[in-house]
Amino acid sequence: MDVPVRSSRPTPGQLALAERLARGDAALGAGIKTLPARLYLDEDRFAQEQERLFGRLPLLLGPSAMLPQPNQAIAHDDYGVPLIVSRDGEGRAHVLANVCRHRGTRLIESGDVVPANRIVCPYHAWAYRSDGALAGVPRAECFPGLEKSDFGLREFAAFESGGLIWFRRSLEGNFVAVEQLVDDMDAFGLAALHLYRRNTHDVAANWKLVIDAFLESYHVARLHAATIGPFFADGITAADTIGLHQRAVVGRADYLANIDRSDWGELRRAVTYTYHLFPNTVVVVSPDYINLLICYPQSAGRTLVEDIMLIPEAPTSADAERHWQKSWDLLDAGTFGGEDFRAAALCHQGLASGLVPEITIGSLEHGIAEFHAKVDAALA
Repeated sequence: MDVPVRSSRPTPGQLALAERLARGDAALGAGIKTLPARLYLDEDRFAQEQERLFGRLPLLLGPSAMLPQPNQAIAHDDYGVPLIVSRDGEGRAHVLANVCRHRGTRLIESGDVVPANRIVCPYHAWAYRSDGALAGVPRAECFPGLEKSDFGLREFAAFESGGLIWFRRSLEGNFVAVEQLVDDMDAFGLAALHLYRRNTHDVAANWKLVIDAFLESYHVARLHAATIGPFFADGITAADTIGLHQRAVVGRADYLANIDRSDWGELRRAVTYTYHLFPNTVVVVSPDYINLLICYPQSAGRTLVEDIMLIPEAPTSADAERHWQKSWDLLDAGTFGGEDFRAAALCHQGLASGLVPEITIGSLEHGIAEFHAKVDAALA
């Protein structure tokens, strides 16, 4: 099914990576490196990551497509904080505490998108607008002197651009690190895409083992031999960084040699771009759709991974639905769930045995070492 690519041109960085891939330049690290197994197992380390990474850095909540219309809201609990992600009447995104200011009641109970002209507490019916402002209090005379303007929902810092919605728990900091990603996400037309499917996998592995799987191409021809492996040249990856984030491209150099690489549509059909958005998100850009994989650490040995698939537009025919369902099944249940996440769980099992004190990283896996160096720096 030939679906038009909505964006018109790649960024200079995206094009430069494709040119390197066309030349057959492999992204090789310098020799062998090792990482101690405790980085994945230690509970104190996990607690530090929660405080200093997930408590301070911008974190992705989901695509703009999760709230396609004004005055909509959805509950979001996966970071361990009860949140409401909302869009006000003017279309601006907000991230609010999903906790009533009266008696602390949870406001939105389900994980489905709901109308948010008024968010009403199920206990005493205090009502809030989609921007979090307190709009109504039943029997207001029972609260003499209460100023509604002082009792809006707690609001977290939020940032929406490039088709993604971010928040930050800490009162200090900024969104400069994620602003650097906007041009690349806009090049894929991410803000205009339709949310086709989402599914959360419960993976018995440390969150960094899940991320590691998307920072190297050494496994692709072997782990993915029955799914996507045949589409890619073994070990040929071009990669670079955008601030804290990693960007890579894989494909087949022989395909690239025979196309007009200045044609963004042709280029996207020939290669797959993968981004690691530091610390916990992976973006996989297939020719006609995009998957977001957001890791939500639950403990040192357990991670929820949400897979979100974005497509150009909602299916309008049975053939279109079959096409997208086939792509969804290939990646969500097959490549990701059946292979990448399973491999992460098997790695965690082996490391937890204590029989391997460290892991070994080869020259095709240097992206893993770079990731862990950035984690170390953030913790320090």
